[in-house]
Amino acid sequence: MAQTTAGPENGPVAVDFWFDPACPYTWLTSRWMREVERVRPVAVRWHVMSLAVLNEHRDEDPEGDTEGYLWMPVRICAAVAAHGGEQALGRFYTALGRRFHGPGGPDWEAVPDALAEAGLPVELAGAATATEHDGAVRASHGRAMELIGGDHVGTPVIAVDADRGPEATAFFGPVISRVPVGEDAGRLWDGTLLVAGVPGFHELKGRPHEAPRTGTVPDRDLAV
Repeated sequence: MAQTTAGPENGPVAVDFWFDPACPYTWLTSRWMREVERVRPVAVRWHVMSLAVLNEHRDEDPEGDTEGYLWMPVRICAAVAAHGGEQALGRFYTALGRRFHGPGGPDWEAVPDALAEAGLPVELAGAATATEHDGAVRASHGRAMELIGGDHVGTPVIAVDADRGPEATAFFGPVISRVPVGEDAGRLWDGTLLVAGVPGFHELKGRPHEAPRTGTVPDRDLAV
């Protein structure tokens, strides 16, 4: 079972978070993980995964991405990771998510602003229509699928102790429509790790999806 606590001798637990930036539910889960970092000894490492890659060989694309638009944000994310590493990617995702998942929907014109807010060169926005980072997108996505054991899931994928390979605790979700804060966020983390770490556990579902409540993102997250 995954480590859930950390002492002063070994520091916080590394939690790897794979995301496709286009998904509003994933955005809420990522903000929950930011809350978890505040109340549990964990440190999130950010990675890109791709709904476009996930769905490319399926007879019917559940995202309806006939124009290939889902490639654009993940390419920029891969360019950011190549330029500044996974913490830079985390900063960019925060800045981009605020602009993509606000009341008005995705704001492509604001991508340079998101890069600038994250302390990154605005020229990285040009990666959206290039293919030089496609290999990195596929490799990062493939790592998430490897840890979870197949392509039967969507975004996000979370792994604890990912460096342990097959012994890591990896799971899809949780899918949430609002962001729990404080100790509520910590309890959800504890419970998620508990069920995901049980040998033979595969799936748990709740009520049918409601629209993502992006307005529940904590105000303090805006400064992350």
